[in-house]
Amino acid sequence: MNAPSAKLFSQPVGGYRHLDSFTLATILQIETWRFCQSVFDLRNDPKGRWFDQMTQAARSGRANLIEGSESAATSSENEIRLLGVARASLAELLGDYEMWLAFNNRLPWTKEEAKPAFDIHLDPMPRGDDIVRDSAVHARSQRAKFARWLDDPDSCVRANCLLILVRRAILTIRRQIQGLGDSFAKTGGLREQMTAARLEARARQTAEVRTDSEVPACPKCGRPMRKRIKRDTGEAFWGCTGYAEGCRGTRPMTAGE
Repeated sequence: MNAPSAKLFSQPVGGYRHLDSFTLATILQIETWRFCQSVFDLRNDPKGRWFDQMTQAARSGRANLIEGSESAATSSENEIRLLGVARASLAELLGDYEMWLAFNNRLPWTKEEAKPAFDIHLDPMPRGDDIVRDSAVHARSQRAKFARWLDDPDSCVRANCLLILVRRAILTIRRQIQGLGDSFAKTGGLREQMTAARLEARARQTAEVRTDSEVPACPKCGRPMRKRIKRDTGEAFWGCTGYAEGCRGTRPMTAGE
């Protein structure tokens, strides 16, 4: 008999390199370094605080995507929290690029001006046998799609393009968080799954020492059932021991059971 808990630590982790959010965050970290190196000096940033804040915000966006993905197997809550940190760091970076434009008496692009950069489609990362190198090659190839703005000698053109990339990254992370939230609502996090798995294991152990007539089979999947109590009414009923694996089969409990 397979133990249901065998699935608890099998959630995929480390798949962040294939996400558009990670590709965008990688481009943003590199290009923010380049941007800050080219525009800041002792005259406009004498203590280096603007430089440091922007590069750290860009780094935090990428680093928290990595950390969140790697923690997925043991804590869905932590994964969602770290994605939130990544999004917040990029929102901070967004504000810094807006301030650079204001500092230079320039405005962010209008929607029509931003549309060519916003509508560029990112390619999926090829799946090879050298994921670290493949990821670096992929980020470089996707960066090339924005090169006409990122390589422009006008720092405000570069800042506007980076604004677009930050906004796209934030939107992508927001969708990731929504997807994780929907999944969490359906299956719970590791803590909830461990509790359900333990209850199921106990129910299976109990079922092994009872006769088939004492423990009914689930009408949906055929597994043994266990006694459960409705929280709202206190009424007893039979619930499937495969609950942790998604089965919601139930039976009413007859008198004397």
